[in-house]
Amino acid sequence: MNSSLTFQQACDKAKTLEKDPGNDVKLKMYALFKQATEGPCSQTKPSVFDMVGKAKWEAWNTLGSLSQDEAKSQYVSLINGLFDQKQQSEQSAEIQELKYEGIKLSVSGDITELRFNRPEKKNAITTKMYKDIALALKEASENDTAITILTGEGDYYSSGNDLSNFASVDQDISAAAKKAGQLLNEFVGAFIDFPKILVAAVNGPAVGIPVTLLGLCDVVYASDKATFQTPFSFLGQSPEACATYTFPKIMGYSKANEVLLFNKKFDAVEAKSMGLVSEIFPNDTFHEDVKRKLEFLSQASKQSMILSKELIRKFEKDTLHTVNDEECKLLVERWQSQDCMEALMRFFTRKSKL
Repeated sequence: MNSSLTFQQACDKAKTLEKDPGNDVKLKMYALFKQATEGPCSQTKPSVFDMVGKAKWEAWNTLGSLSQDEAKSQYVSLINGLFDQKQQSEQSAEIQELKYEGIKLSVSGDITELRFNRPEKKNAITTKMYKDIALALKEASENDTAITILTGEGDYYSSGNDLSNFASVDQDISAAAKKAGQLLNEFVGAFIDFPKILVAAVNGPAVGIPVTLLGLCDVVYASDKATFQTPFSFLGQSPEACATYTFPKIMGYSKANEVLLFNKKFDAVEAKSMGLVSEIFPNDTFHEDVKRKLEFLSQASKQSMILSKELIRKFEKDTLHTVNDEECKLLVERWQSQDCMEALMRFFTRKSKL
């Protein structure tokens, strides 16, 4: 009696599973349940054309003469194991939030979320964050999820470089510039080589490299409060993140040049008209709307999406790496130039007067 009660509790518990455990586990659950409630398989093997029925029959039939009590016991252990994994995953997610500086990485179902997490600094990106974002992307590329969402905590998506990155440069400007160029090259390279689907969910204003990186994302959604600006000439710098290649391709040369050369600031509606943004959602329900947009994942083939992206990116990956190299080379030169230093000084002076 006690065993039956435990089995029934496991059956009820199984109905509350939020994450799809995968076809292999579901077949095992089915087989153990049938063995526990009906005994050994005595049904006729389905037709080869009934692929689902055939897979279920084979899973059940494989259990042979396993007793109903033992099947119940194994079913209970399987369900408890799935919930233990869920608890461990939740605990791991709490630890992940502390793993990287200025970003929060979390996993839920088929989605990894990578969130800029310095709302008090408008999610500005520090030197350490460049390294940690690349590491987080590597981690996301190796887990079981199909899609990674890049978004921001609070009102801003990201205000771009934390300008203390420039203010704290040591006296050896040449060495510092080369080191920063290498860091940027590897950071952008992590986006170029990211094998899974990368969705940018731009929840608010984006400035500088968070904007240029959008050209390397597979899909871009924006809040109706989002704005976009790349003020390179105000800072005496030049574009990065392959924007000199992706933006003209997405927007056309004239629009791209307004953005990259003339510091043009534009909103989500214009970003959509340019082709940079796929869809706009209301700010108040933005994150929920993005998640709803991706609900189809539970019914989709992850492998199909990943292989399709590989094919889409395959023919221009070498080009993107070449563009990245050239952009970083020019930036290293710019960072050492008197013109760039004077532009930065003007910017810092304006900021201090605000």
